[in-house]
Amino acid sequence: MIAILAFRHLLVRKRRSLFLLLGFSLGVGVMIVLLSVGEAMLEQSRDTSLVGGGELTVLPLGIDIEAMRTGGLGSMFFGIDRARFLVREVLGGPRQQGMVRTVSPGIEGKLLYLRRGNQTIPVRAGGEIPSRAAAVGARLQLLDGSWDDSRSDSAFIAPTTQQLYDQLDRFHLPSRPDSTWGEWHYFNLVTSPREWWYITFLVGGEVPTGRWGGELLATRRAADGQYRRFVSRISAARVSFDTVHADLALGQSYARQRNGVYQIHGESNSGGDRVSFRLQITPAARRYFPPVELGGDEFVSGYVVPGLVAGASGTICVRSRCQTLHNVPAYHDHNWGVWRDVTWEWGSGRGSKLSLLYGGVYGPKPSPATSSSVRSPFFLTVLDSLGVKQVLRFDDIHYRGSRGAAGRPGTTAPSSFSLEAARDADTLRLEVEVLDALGTSMGESRLPRVFLQMRGRFTLTGRLLGESVADTGSGFFETYVGRHPR
Repeated sequence: MIAILAFRHLLVRKRRSLFLLLGFSLGVGVMIVLLSVGEAMLEQSRDTSLVGGGELTVLPLGIDIEAMRTGGLGSMFFGIDRARFLVREVLGGPRQQGMVRTVSPGIEGKLLYLRRGNQTIPVRAGGEIPSRAAAVGARLQLLDGSWDDSRSDSAFIAPTTQQLYDQLDRFHLPSRPDSTWGEWHYFNLVTSPREWWYITFLVGGEVPTGRWGGELLATRRAADGQYRRFVSRISAARVSFDTVHADLALGQSYARQRNGVYQIHGESNSGGDRVSFRLQITPAARRYFPPVELGGDEFVSGYVVPGLVAGASGTICVRSRCQTLHNVPAYHDHNWGVWRDVTWEWGSGRGSKLSLLYGGVYGPKPSPATSSSVRSPFFLTVLDSLGVKQVLRFDDIHYRGSRGAAGRPGTTAPSSFSLEAARDADTLRLEVEVLDALGTSMGESRLPRVFLQMRGRFTLTGRLLGESVADTGSGFFETYVGRHPR
């Protein structure tokens, strides 16, 4: 009976029946297409010729997956910066251990050039970590021989503490001699609520073949509010560093890293006064920020923070009075690059639950060959005991008010400042009250500027990874009074 009624309806209501059949056909067709796309994506995720297999594949933002698979132009020149940090901390760290079983990094079809005599040969090369590739089901099918993790593979995935901090904190060589090249280890430590030190081990000049040397600079902010600098200049013949380790020697003074602990020793004189220190700086686990380098042929600026949160123990002596320290708050970073007409915004803070780091660099002012100066993206990083929690971006810092600053006569500093940073649904607001400031004239620049080192209290509020954030603490902050090249 139902079949008879259906056929009679088709004969009597032909247009309506055709319209309903067309709609039903379109719905079935769309469903088939969606199922086909889903199946194709599943097959690609399992395709070891793509990038290696696994349940989740991480690729650079904006890459065309099909172009990468087929080797088209869209697949060229893509890479993932700071891959070691992503593998060890962001994807493979303790924060994701409940969701991520293993991480397998890989390089597929990288264009390299081999030099054989006067002949240059282009080749395609790839690389994987054997144990990790096997763990995600993408192990190579060997016809002969063995394929196991090498020593460098192990250092990439799980370096020893010594290897990790040497990778982070190694020294560099400029691409060509430049009188404004500089590279330094920087430490600060808070010996009491009203006393702190800035300590810098610096190498600068036309390294390594021209006129260059080293400098040890120690600045003390005493409890009475007075600043005192101690400076020792060291000839190049008495400076020792290399590009695979964090160690630096400036005459009898040195900074050495052993198994993640820094031993720093220094002696310096200023106007008849003498300062000496012998300190042990111990960074907290996972409270570091990976190396970042900005620039090109004319301008390079590099930065890494091996110890965003650290503890300092040891002794500091001024004249004959010595002070013993035990695990006081400390910080360590490392900078390198060409510093002619370069300025920056920078700050680090330690709260009750979170640590923060922000920064950005203004490169040299425009030249006749360029229409604008180099400016790095400004970032705000928030860390906790599991490492980096989020990296957000911001455009500007809003300085307010005015207060006196020590150092250069007539210099003023802001009384407070704020910034707002965002990433997707995450938004944070940082408010800082400036408690103290030191101004230093920057005589090597063509632009009249004063370098400000500030101490302040901060408040951090907003939302991070779907949770409300509210924390307070203290930190060190830097900026410049005068024009930035923009």
